[in-house]
Amino acid sequence: MALAAATLTAVPVGKATADEVEQVRNGSFATGMDPWWTTTNVTGELSDGMLCANVPGGTTNRWDAAVGQNDIALVKGDSYRLSFKASGSPEGHVPRVIVGLSVSPYDTYYEVSPQVSVSGNTYSYTFTSPVDTVQGQVGFQVGGSADPWRFCMDDVSLVGGVPPEVYEPDTGPRMRVNQVAYLPAGPKNATLVTTATERLPWQLKDAAGTTVAHGRTVPRGEDASSGQHVQSIDFSSYRKRGRGFTLVADGETSRPFDISPVPYGQLRADALKYYYTQRSGIEISDALRPGYARPAGHVGTAPNKGDVDVPCQPGVCDYRLDVSGGWYDAGDHGKYVVNGGVATWQLLNEYERSRWARTGQPAKLGDGTLAIPESGNKVPDILDEARWELEFLLKMQVPQGEPLAGMAHHKIHDVNWTGLPLLPSDDPQQRELHPPSTQATLNLAATAAQAARLYRPYDRAFASRALKAAESAWAAAEAHPEMYPSESDGIGGGAYSDSDAKDEFYWAAAELYLTTGGKQFADYLLASPLHTADVFGATGFDWGRTAALGRLDLATVPNRLPGRDRVRRSVVKAADTYLATLDAHPYGLPYAPAGNSYDWGSNSQILNNALVIAEAYDITGRTAYRDGAVQSMDYILGRNALNQSYVTGYGEVASHNEHSRWYAHELDQALPNPPKGTLAGGANSSIQDPYAQGKLQGCVGQFCYIDDIQSWSTNETAINWNAALAWMAAFVADQGDS
Repeated sequence: MALAAATLTAVPVGKATADEVEQVRNGSFATGMDPWWTTTNVTGELSDGMLCANVPGGTTNRWDAAVGQNDIALVKGDSYRLSFKASGSPEGHVPRVIVGLSVSPYDTYYEVSPQVSVSGNTYSYTFTSPVDTVQGQVGFQVGGSADPWRFCMDDVSLVGGVPPEVYEPDTGPRMRVNQVAYLPAGPKNATLVTTATERLPWQLKDAAGTTVAHGRTVPRGEDASSGQHVQSIDFSSYRKRGRGFTLVADGETSRPFDISPVPYGQLRADALKYYYTQRSGIEISDALRPGYARPAGHVGTAPNKGDVDVPCQPGVCDYRLDVSGGWYDAGDHGKYVVNGGVATWQLLNEYERSRWARTGQPAKLGDGTLAIPESGNKVPDILDEARWELEFLLKMQVPQGEPLAGMAHHKIHDVNWTGLPLLPSDDPQQRELHPPSTQATLNLAATAAQAARLYRPYDRAFASRALKAAESAWAAAEAHPEMYPSESDGIGGGAYSDSDAKDEFYWAAAELYLTTGGKQFADYLLASPLHTADVFGATGFDWGRTAALGRLDLATVPNRLPGRDRVRRSVVKAADTYLATLDAHPYGLPYAPAGNSYDWGSNSQILNNALVIAEAYDITGRTAYRDGAVQSMDYILGRNALNQSYVTGYGEVASHNEHSRWYAHELDQALPNPPKGTLAGGANSSIQDPYAQGKLQGCVGQFCYIDDIQSWSTNETAINWNAALAWMAAFVADQGDS
């Protein structure tokens, strides 16, 4: 994945000390321009001791015009200080400054995108190298401007052996609350960070500052997931609605919050509206999403190569497919069947739950609720949105008459990684189909079978086409049960590798059984070892662990599978485990990974575990499950160690710089931040991206997160993560409205 801009610090550039090593040669240009190079369309010259580049106008991408130096040595794990002076005329231009690989595949290890002024500034950044190489490059990419301009630079330095930058996040008041809203009749809990060991008095104050409830805290000791000493506050007994409440204890006043179900109804819609602006192959209308208008991406209009006639990777196939449409997977321009599959399942499951659950409200997901192009067609908008992805998934199936007919290609994306910012319509790279996989084929089988039963009342022809594709995919997967995606296929897009398809077989069999009632699928389910195994686990389900999806649908969608009561009990048992985790956690979340090593996309894991608790409520009607599921949202919306909401537009302090090529306001002020209702991936202990590595080394659990567009490993947006948010927002909204 590509990276992007960092925060500048206008500080003096120091000389390298005895323990530090300068990697750039002739960074002051005292001996001329050698060994610096320019692209052929750039004229470089020395002026007042600086290297100045006359940049042509009319280029599309920032890398279309560049100045750089190759043969830079980098050592994996070492920290480096990148510094330089830069100016630009006319003002307002944003060069992309990279440290990366000078040869194919031209990986980027670190990058920043400062806006340069006419008078110039000094910039200094610290990062950690993720690789060992002697083929590194320091590059200044200055293209992408409609008009010509002049870029000058001096004192370019890349010093190794510097101490890592100390990053201290601003966590605000020590009182952590759900910054959005608590349900009037729901659980209301908060966490106080304090060194005090005795119980402390607390007060709940309304917007006028009047104390409306009070009590005493409960000491919890040290929270292992944050390293903080904390106490808990429970103010569930207060049930009056209102806005602008605060909690006060130990001399700290929380950020404000509401007691109301109203915000969850809005979040239910916003989390689903996110998908329209993720669409590929369609112009995004400003009338429907003010501020988010953009041309259709990847439809074959220059500079796009397009998705309407896509070849395979060399040696994979000799045909081409129209795979236009669908959702862009995350912050890049790739489209992946396995991640699209789990996201589609979750949206369809959200709709299906609204039809059978005791608190379900299908009208809240009905026609006209999402303001999308299909609104007004008498089909629930959530089904219209999911169909945009389903049509793409169907197109990824290998055509009849070809080798591996019925299988599904694993993914489609650019030959090489693109940089940020980059609108989908401006992507110039060739797109390629990657090899079919058993996992992708079974994702297609499962979601198409699920679609066949849900779309039948609205479009019988589409439902029949979906079922035919599902049955064809099932047969193809049975014939090719171990065609696994390669873990090394990660250039230009995520690998989404997986070395076990038994869980996908179980999920697909469950959906096909629920739709057809076919004996062969019932027999498969009953014979599968996964049918009686714990398919949930401590960290829950995701795109690579899908057996739980089949189990949940078998437990909740009416059917006659023998032993179904045992299936339902297994969901309740899993919910009991997650509920016990939540009750034991000082921050009240149903997630406690081993060693507090948070997963990539941990926020979606938390929400998916909450979903299991919610399903247990739908099965049993027990209030403890309802309250546990509702309370799980508190962490996502601000009751966490960082004291911030992870949902854009929700909460006083919320994520808004998620990693994305077109929601890239942090890099280009002409582009928007992510839309309201966008979920950030969240804490990730592995901090794979260089930006996070430079700031979060040694982080503990919840602190392994930074709201910066460069941090793709902690702060990306993704369709499967937002699906989890949409599902849980709908559940909580249903409880407030019921």
